[in-house]
Amino acid sequence: MDISTETIDHLAHLARLEFKGAEKAGIKADLEKIIGFMDKLREIDTKDVEPLIFMSDEVNRLREDVPKITVTHEEALRNAPKKDSDYFRIPKVLDK
Repeated sequence: MDISTETIDHLAHLARLEFKGAEKAGIKADLEKIIGFMDKLREIDTKDVEPLIFMSDEVNRLREDVPKITVTHEEALRNAPKKDSDYFRIPKVLDK
């Protein structure tokens, strides 16, 4: 499958990445290999193969979930550089 430069630019935009020149060509080649591999996997007949839910037969031995308070609300906010009433204030991360 041939991947266009526009597709790479679109994927880069969605992932908030920037690719220049040779790097973009490398990404294009890698994506084409990945999609080619996925196409080969689609050719395999899996009609008689039972679906795999877990990779191993091991059983998880989990401890009982007992809720307990480890840090109070006030202790959590005590060292916060910025807070607003009962909430942490953080710098804006993404622009819309």
